[in-house]
Amino acid sequence: MQILLVAASELEIAPFLAQNPVIDHLITGVGSPSTIYHLTKRLQQIDYDLVIQAGIAGSFAESPALGEIVLVAADNFADLGITEKGNFYTIFEKGFADENIAPFTNGWLKADDEILKEFSVQKVRAITVNTVTDEKNKIATLTSKFNPQIETMEGAALHFVCLQENMPFLQLRSISNFVGERDKTKWKTHEAIDRLNQALGELVGGLRVEH
Repeated sequence: MQILLVAASELEIAPFLAQNPVIDHLITGVGSPSTIYHLTKRLQQIDYDLVIQAGIAGSFAESPALGEIVLVAADNFADLGITEKGNFYTIFEKGFADENIAPFTNGWLKADDEILKEFSVQKVRAITVNTVTDEKNKIATLTSKFNPQIETMEGAALHFVCLQENMPFLQLRSISNFVGERDKTKWKTHEAIDRLNQALGELVGGLRVEH
C-alpha cells in the first residue's frame, strides 16, 4: 500500500518522520487554500492507495478531551456562507449550491464509513475555518449551526480534494486545546503531538506500506 502522509506543519509529524524518514509526505502549510492546492497537485502526479492527514485540533467540549485521538467522519467549511442581519447561513441554505452535489452529502464532506470501521478510534464531526477565534458569540453560532466536536483549519480541504479525486483518506487528529481558549499555557500541544505520532505509528504500522 502506497500512503501519502499530509500535515499542515512538519512540527506536527516530526517524531513520526524521524522514525520513518522514507515515507512519502506532504507539508501543505496552514489553511484550506494551501492544502487544496498542494494536495491536488501531488495527487495529479502520483497514484496513492491512501492519504492520511495528521494534525492537532481544538475541541468544542470536554469530549474529546485534551490529548485524545480521533478520526473525522464528516467535515465542513464552516465559514463558507452568508451573514445577514447577524445570522449565518451556509451556501446550501441560501440555495447557492445543492447539498447533495458531489462531493457533498447532506451538506457534509463525509469519510468512507467502511475505512473508518477498520480502526477502533473515536469518530467525530469536525468543522474547518479560515479564522480561529475566541469570540463567544461566534463559537455559539458555529456550535448551533454545525454541532461540531472539533475544529481545524485544513480538514475539510482534505475531504474535499480526496472525495473529488476518489482517493481513500483518513483524517487523524489529536486534541491540543479547547476552542476559544487562546491562553496557550493551558494548551497541551506537546502532549497532543506526542500522542498523535504514537497513534500515527500504530495506524501506519498496521498497514503494508510501500515507499
